[in-house]
Amino acid sequence: MRLSHWNGMMFCAALVAPQVWAGQEVGDYRGLPEDLAAAATAYDLAQYKANRPELERLLADDYTLAGSSGKNQTKAEFIADLVAPGSKTTYLAITQQVRKVWPDGAVLGGMAEAKGLDRGKPFTVRIRFVDVWAKRDGRWQVVFTQANTAP
Repeated sequence: MRLSHWNGMMFCAALVAPQVWAGQEVGDYRGLPEDLAAAATAYDLAQYKANRPELERLLADDYTLAGSSGKNQTKAEFIADLVAPGSKTTYLAITQQVRKVWPDGAVLGGMAEAKGLDRGKPFTVRIRFVDVWAKRDGRWQVVFTQANTAP
């Protein structure tokens, strides 16, 4: 479910060049390595648009989401929630960003406010999230997300 997704997750990071802004649903990745900024932007957009092929590409096979529900989700479970019928995010704003980068890894996080439908039911949520990125075989992928609801 998208709501459980949002209760445990947030839209986190990356396909467009970092200076090309799609709106509030994309974080500010200026100043990051160009390939990481592009991946983070594509990831933000893939989550917002529930784009399964992009999510498959940008999430590592060993991806884990640890969320507010206390349960971990796998890559397949997370994607299934995002693309579930009747689910759509209509608003997303990413703020209070945190960015830490090292040669083959990064932590990108912040606050996300989201609205939309979860299997036909309206939701509004505010999430504090952290995405851990790893550069493997020359490409950036999200390997872990910690996301919790925030007041």
